[in-house]
Amino acid sequence: MTRGFGILFLVTALVGRADEPADQLTTAGVAEFMAAYQAWDGARFGAAADLFRQAGARAADAVEPFYWLGAAEFHRMLQIQTLPVTRSNRVAAAQAMEAALDALARAVALDARHAESHALLGTIYGMKIDGSLLRALQLGPRVQKHRSQALEHGPENPRVRYLLGVCQFHTAKKPAALREALASLELAERLFEAESARAAGPREPRWGHSSCLTFLGRTHELLGESSKAAACFRKALAQQPRDHLARAGLARVAAGE
Repeated sequence: MTRGFGILFLVTALVGRADEPADQLTTAGVAEFMAAYQAWDGARFGAAADLFRQAGARAADAVEPFYWLGAAEFHRMLQIQTLPVTRSNRVAAAQAMEAALDALARAVALDARHAESHALLGTIYGMKIDGSLLRALQLGPRVQKHRSQALEHGPENPRVRYLLGVCQFHTAKKPAALREALASLELAERLFEAESARAAGPREPRWGHSSCLTFLGRTHELLGESSKAAACFRKALAQQPRDHLARAGLARVAAGE
């Protein structure tokens, strides 16, 4: 019996050591991702993605590297979309989108309750529709499935609520729909504020707050609430000075305050 426990302990210790490189790569990747996020640097998002890809190769049954790989490729795609429209940039953005989808699909296959991965998948599939009725018929059910799963498993997650609000913002055609988006984004903002009061672990997600403020500003702007919009844009820029959407939004609404 004692010998059996000794073998079990040895195997457990060896497995733990085998996992250490993947953990270290993921931790390094998160640090690189956050640096990329603050600088809005596409090359650094790519470097973070490479670290997560290496971590996933070493720990193929771990959700964390694949979630983070999806988040890094998603943000690399967004960063590329802010660059001048060229064929090479369109191709690079499309490649990043597909890489994000692949990684996030792997994450939810490993853990069907991973709310942020579902939220990102729903968002990306929504982006792929891009106003096309045919793609809406093809991809709409996937969008709804992943949004439903995200809300079921992460109702108090600020990134889940933020991504839902962004989707509502982009599909809103009337003031009532904009108010619904506003409610989602305001809830996300409160959850982000609560989250920011807690210390973060080295691999804990802490992205999305400044972008949530930007979309709050854009929603207030479309509702004709210039002062509220300007306040949101200023808060977003205080957190992320490189946010070109917030800067452009503030320039539009400042005269109407």
